[in-house]
Amino acid sequence: MRRSVHIERVKSRSQWDVVIIGGGASGLGIAVDAANRGYRTLLLERHDFAKGTSSRSTKLVHGGVRYLQNGDVSLVIEALKERGIMKQNAPHLVREMSFVIPIYSWWNGPFYSVGLKIYDMMAGDLGLGKSQWLSKEETTAMIQNVNQAELRGGVVYHDGQFDDARMAITLALTADSLSASLLNYAEVTGLTKHNGLVNGVTFQDTLTGENHEISASVVINATGVFGDSIMKMDDVNAEPRITPSQGIHLVLDRSFLRGNHAIMIPQTSDGRVLFAVPWHNHVILGTTDTLIEAPLSEPQALDHEIDFVLSNAAQYMHKKPRRNDVKSVFAGLRPLAASAAKEGKTKEISRHHKVHVGTSGLVSVLGGKWTTYRKMAEDTVNAAAMVGGLPTKKCKTRKLKLFGHESGLAFEDPLHVYGSERSAVLNQGPEIHNKSLSDKYYISKNQILYGIRQEMAMRLEDIVARRVRGMFLDAKETRRLLPEIAQIMAEELKKDSDWIKNEINQTKKILNTYTL
Repeated sequence: MRRSVHIERVKSRSQWDVVIIGGGASGLGIAVDAANRGYRTLLLERHDFAKGTSSRSTKLVHGGVRYLQNGDVSLVIEALKERGIMKQNAPHLVREMSFVIPIYSWWNGPFYSVGLKIYDMMAGDLGLGKSQWLSKEETTAMIQNVNQAELRGGVVYHDGQFDDARMAITLALTADSLSASLLNYAEVTGLTKHNGLVNGVTFQDTLTGENHEISASVVINATGVFGDSIMKMDDVNAEPRITPSQGIHLVLDRSFLRGNHAIMIPQTSDGRVLFAVPWHNHVILGTTDTLIEAPLSEPQALDHEIDFVLSNAAQYMHKKPRRNDVKSVFAGLRPLAASAAKEGKTKEISRHHKVHVGTSGLVSVLGGKWTTYRKMAEDTVNAAAMVGGLPTKKCKTRKLKLFGHESGLAFEDPLHVYGSERSAVLNQGPEIHNKSLSDKYYISKNQILYGIRQEMAMRLEDIVARRVRGMFLDAKETRRLLPEIAQIMAEELKKDSDWIKNEINQTKKILNTYTL
């Protein structure tokens, strides 16, 4: 997937069937679906793929125990089905994870054990395992450092876990293999119209400054929390439809969670659930739900959010995390329905997606969650095909194996995220280039080269944040590695010392927001 090839396609093709604005989970899923149906498809992302919310999740592929508790049964059923499909189509990225709910009150035991049996039944044939009641001894055996004061027992249930940014890159590679065209660092600057109907876009290649105009049968707005800005581009009087809600995550050393199981803390001080999840030999704690007035490309964790996560996690963990234990902190924004967000608590708002068609024919997908990305894409492409007058073709992504599909991989291997492409990564250069540049997490020169040559990594941040997850795992260690990684990239991309200096400075600014 070389950017230069895709730029040439854009220059040589006068008409597209589908143009997608936004390269996160929803936009990339739409690109896969549209290309798989045979539509001439172009995706434009103003930053890098999954730069925003889609790389900042809790890394869960789940039906949503909390949604079941809120009575949103239809969303849970849909998400559990999609969870199973996601695991079947990308077994190198999605795995089963057992979650233990510590029980400190006799009243909560039956509530969760019965509720989770219903959760199991909803998954049907796509279930990942059966929930069961645990004794106090079994609970402490599964989570060795859980707080044992007044512990009554626990419940274990099964959900999925994945690497969100790597899934996004996998979707981009899948779309590329299906002949879709994709460009990162391509900022849409306007919508073109004929007789009041949207018939294309203008965009700027922000790496070169070159401007382009594209014609399309239908344009899809899949920009998540930034969706209102595209709808305003279409109609300056458009009412806001999205209110961003911020969720933060703290990353700790693996010693804070010794077993192979995650903890689901059922009741925090604000009524939300909190997760402690093992991920890439670290532990992720999250999340929060804080209304934000305006979306930012680099949202920052607020002090009260950090304190909330640490204090609530400390009540359930024998080894109590403190600020100086945090390796990295990151924040993401959820696109919630504007009216609902103003009326009640954000944790009670449904995460169902909506497909909106404006009077100009602009198709916008709003809301949703990573787990249901495929269904979001199916519904959006169905609507877009009708709006654009495209030939009717059924969605065929339910059984579409994603790029790199391979079963039976060891998730302890840091290269498992590449699936069947693992050997291609290892063979980008000599064997010595497979040695990790860090002893904190795995990152090799061959990974960097593969990210540039095959995954359209154009900036230093692209490598350290999304091709390799260093920025999310250990921000201070990533800062130390920047000069060496930038030098490798500059040699491959044929960039000069000014480029290296600028990239290091820009990435350091971002890293400051990931460090306490």
